[in-house]
Amino acid sequence: MQPADPARAAVISKSALLPARPERGKDGGWTWGGRLPVEKGRVRFMVLAEPGHEPAIRLRSPRGDAWMDAKALAQAGRTTTLALGNTAVSGRLYELDGLAAGDWTLELVDKAAQAPVYVLLEGDPDLELVSYPVHRRHKVGQTQAVVAMLARSEGEGASVGVAGIEKASLHLTAPDGAGFDLEMFDDGLHEDGRAGDGVFGARFEVAKAGSWLAQVRVEGRHPDGSGMLRTAEHVIPVVEDRLALGGGVQVAKDAADRFVFRLPVVGGKASRHYRVLAEVWGRDAEGGPLPVAWIGGMSEIKAGALDLHLDRRWLNRSGAQGPFELRALRIEDPDHFVPLVEVDALALPLPVHRVKAMPDLAIDEAMRMGPRPQALLEAKGTGSRLLLVHGYCSGVVWPSSHFTGASTFLDPNKNRSHDAFARLIRDFGATWNSFGIVAHSQGGAAALHLYTYYWSGLDNAGPGRLIQSVGTPYQGTNLAGVLAALGGIFGVGCGSNDNLTYSGAAAWLAGIPSWARAKVNYYTTSFRSTYWWRNDYCNFASDLVLSDPEDGTVEKVYGQLSGGVNRGHTSGQCHTTGMRDPAQYLDASRNAVMNSNAAR
Repeated sequence: MQPADPARAAVISKSALLPARPERGKDGGWTWGGRLPVEKGRVRFMVLAEPGHEPAIRLRSPRGDAWMDAKALAQAGRTTTLALGNTAVSGRLYELDGLAAGDWTLELVDKAAQAPVYVLLEGDPDLELVSYPVHRRHKVGQTQAVVAMLARSEGEGASVGVAGIEKASLHLTAPDGAGFDLEMFDDGLHEDGRAGDGVFGARFEVAKAGSWLAQVRVEGRHPDGSGMLRTAEHVIPVVEDRLALGGGVQVAKDAADRFVFRLPVVGGKASRHYRVLAEVWGRDAEGGPLPVAWIGGMSEIKAGALDLHLDRRWLNRSGAQGPFELRALRIEDPDHFVPLVEVDALALPLPVHRVKAMPDLAIDEAMRMGPRPQALLEAKGTGSRLLLVHGYCSGVVWPSSHFTGASTFLDPNKNRSHDAFARLIRDFGATWNSFGIVAHSQGGAAALHLYTYYWSGLDNAGPGRLIQSVGTPYQGTNLAGVLAALGGIFGVGCGSNDNLTYSGAAAWLAGIPSWARAKVNYYTTSFRSTYWWRNDYCNFASDLVLSDPEDGTVEKVYGQLSGGVNRGHTSGQCHTTGMRDPAQYLDASRNAVMNSNAAR
């Protein structure tokens, strides 16, 4: 429940996404030339272009030999698609082996017209770029910072901040499409640590609200002496909310005799809701600090204040005495989890009374979640159901014939935050008194968000697995940043979603408690390994930016939910249809298991 450590949600990149900005030649055609570093004698790259547009591609060795046609030189070349949901960019991928190490020259020639083209280049996976935004205080007018360094893996160990970067830069794209370039420094003055430690940083101020894209680009030398290029793409959500704390905590009691902590706020809009998290602390018998409980949830502004609730039994369980404090208060926007208010400590004027210590007091639902609202107890819906939920920018994925007593939630080809997605599921499920969920991809995160922050038919469900998910990027996916960079150029798909990035997912998870995570049963999958001597894949294109094992969208390591119930990993299944192996949601055997074990 503590704020996410930005370094633990870093983008770790073995690839480079490079814009090809062509120039008009004397013959009227368009040509782009650039470096193609070949590390360890092998290179894979993909040329991404608009549908129906494929420039001619040729290569020249470091010795300056005659130009060679890439198609003729490549051991393998194929058309493929880089995709996240229905957000997709097509291109042609080339694999070349046995090349002379060094800087080759890549040239794209298009005689017809100037059109946007990108080159996605894979480097040696043992030398990776590690990059992250330094904090998540993404508000208009605030100074931001991004850092980058190289990490080298050797055997069982890894070293970070290794030498090799000769130049580092940051390209920013504002919400209106304007671009800016900044140099990154290793001077100890740009939130980059100590001068000369191999960590580079850049600082900048954001003047507009919206989704910013920050691409880090580093150039340098591979340990084998060849050139090296790496990039990392970050989606930075910037909010303009001017919410501020308007006074001290006011304490009251609600109808269930719980404490209500009222936080006066100014600058917020009436009826707008926020994620509020805090710690309650008291004193032990010797007067030392004693933790009581985490409290929090989604809170709506009413009468100029946000409310937090505390069941008084937490005081009995801890045995804490006054004076009490509210510590580590965070008020965040509900869609991006950007901190709008952060306070280290506030006095908590609880009524003076003697607390009977009850350390063995059992924790029940009411202590965790509060009393059930009357509307839920009245059971306005009818019957029980299993909801089949899809993911980001998607449509129907689950075969209805694999499930009984099920209904399909459908919000086709949309880009929703976890919070907006969760509330749509809640409203759809209101038809029934109770329901369980089987979810794919982002749908799993949205279901967990729903259970954590809102009352719904999930809370009325009978015995069984409440939430089951397959292929959910609980800790994010690198594709979210890469496709955000490409989507703005090619105008494809549903747009960027920072909840699906590593940093956005970490910020979201920092408010998801263990009791909610324990209700999730999740599965992961990856490609079927067929070649021991080279990278295997679900999708040629995504294999350039994801670390094995992965399902073409989500890496196994980032599909894990700490505190959830891991139901296993299956090889030979990919994230969606159109990839090499069957789609993970078509597994009739697993679907039968989920169907028979599902709560409804």
